Amino acid sequence: MNEQYVGIDVSQERLDVATSQAEEFSVSNDEAGHRQLVERFSSAPPKLIVMEATGGMERALAGQLTAAGLQIRVVNARQVRRFAQAEGTLAKTDRLDAQVLVRFAQAVKLEARALPSEELQTLQALISRRRQLIEMLTMEKNRLRTAHPRVHKELKKNIAWLEKRLAATDDDIEKGLRVCGVWQDKVELLESVPGIARITSLNLLATLPELGTLSRREISALAGVAPFNRDSGRFHGKRSIYGGRAPARSTLYMAALVGARYNPVLKPFYQRLLRAGKPKKVALTACMRKLLVIINAMLKHGRPWQPQLAQG
Repeated sequence: MNEQYVGIDVSQERLDVATSQAEEFSVSNDEAGHRQLVERFSSAPPKLIVMEATGGMERALAGQLTAAGLQIRVVNARQVRRFAQAEGTLAKTDRLDAQVLVRFAQAVKLEARALPSEELQTLQALISRRRQLIEMLTMEKNRLRTAHPRVHKELKKNIAWLEKRLAATDDDIEKGLRVCGVWQDKVELLESVPGIARITSLNLLATLPELGTLSRREISALAGVAPFNRDSGRFHGKRSIYGGRAPARSTLYMAALVGARYNPVLKPFYQRLLRAGKPKKVALTACMRKLLVIINAMLKHGRPWQPQLAQG
């Protein structure tokens, strides 16, 4: 494997490719174009092929490249854009984006990250769809409270349909969980934590598949619950959380909210922070972080909930 980096900007119809050896070309974003890239890079595999997450348009290409044994990494588009702005690249075109991806990979020293299996991707898609159905169901129920009587019948019909689809999606998730043995084991470990039920554990695994593979600081930053300093000279600002994955943070918030009332480790921790004068929001965020660190360690070592260890 050589030291070449490859950046691929993914759009609906085209793939713009740039390499660290100053090569640039485009292929179609379809099966024929994917084969072209596999054939081109299989003879001399680059160190890393980088592309942005583009709402799923990159998924088929990433799967093809991985199946061919090539090293790939799908990165957050916001991080790449901020890197481009930091280096002074303010213009934005598909060709420039591919070049920026190469420079980003070199500067950050990105490493390849394995894609989830097809079974895992299916399960993640079903869990994501479940969240969407819940959101739509909540909106329709809220509309029903204030809607004109003339549209009540239509709203109730939509609510009934959404509830039916939600039940069917739950059945599909359970079937998918049985197929995916690795997740089944992880779900059982997470469900041993007081305050974490089946749906919460599934949402955590879907939004934070890195659980159990990263350090406590890395997983906290990834979820967006790590506090960052805001100091400059003599000024010392309040530390606050920033960025991260919003869906994961929302799931952690609900789990911490329950844990602050019923979990034998989180409850006294939460009460101690309140007695120390911490605002409820700050105390709850600390509970989110503590809970995340605990379950990360549980999955890393394959151990179920143990209060005496969680106290650390």
